[in-house]
Amino acid sequence: MSAGKQGSIHIGIGGWSYDPWRETFYPKTVSKARELEYVGQNLTGTEINATFYGRQKPASFAKWRDTVPDGFHFALKGSRYCTNRKNLGEAGESIMNFVEQGLVELGDKLGPINWQLAATKKFDADEIAAFLALLPARHEGLTLRHAIEARHESFDDPAFFDLVHKAGVAVILADSPKYPVMDTTENAPFIYARLQNARAEIEQGYPDAELDAWANRARDWSKDGKEVFIFFINGAKERAPAAAMALIEKLR
Repeated sequence: MSAGKQGSIHIGIGGWSYDPWRETFYPKTVSKARELEYVGQNLTGTEINATFYGRQKPASFAKWRDTVPDGFHFALKGSRYCTNRKNLGEAGESIMNFVEQGLVELGDKLGPINWQLAATKKFDADEIAAFLALLPARHEGLTLRHAIEARHESFDDPAFFDLVHKAGVAVILADSPKYPVMDTTENAPFIYARLQNARAEIEQGYPDAELDAWANRARDWSKDGKEVFIFFINGAKERAPAAAMALIEKLR
């Protein structure tokens, strides 16, 4: 993004179907078939987890695209067949199968792809370099943006940060009590944060002070011209929509 141009901010949750949200988020008047429509009316993004487990139909991507308003973005979890393997450098065929499943139907509503690595996967510079080289920058004329969610402490290494920076790939910033927090946002091409520390006893998931801090960080990233994606994931998942809406309100 060009210098001086403010980046857009997208805030959301993981998916849109979760039974406890029928009590904490969706009005009783909203049917299950209209859940994504309601998400699109109240949030500005969502991370699709179904793409991690299996291929989706092009028609499904097109339907999702047409259900939400302009400006809404879908982040996609990369397939487990790409990331849950002994050698990531051998994932080329699986990556192309993932890219070719029809995600281009999302058009300009396609957000980043989250390549979430197994928590047991340790950093190996040659392996990660080979994996990064397999990630296509474009497909059928559509720009693809990639982010890696590394969850083993060995990735907290300048060699890893240098590799992703040179590849134009983001490192996901996790607010997590379980996984290491790796903040490479200064050199990232865009920002992808997954906030995983919601508390069940707080109606909006996060204390006000913490949401204020995330709002300030999002503003600063945006002012730097970076597009920002923030998803409230797991933790007390039933609180995720309220947390997302609270953060959106703070950024108005």
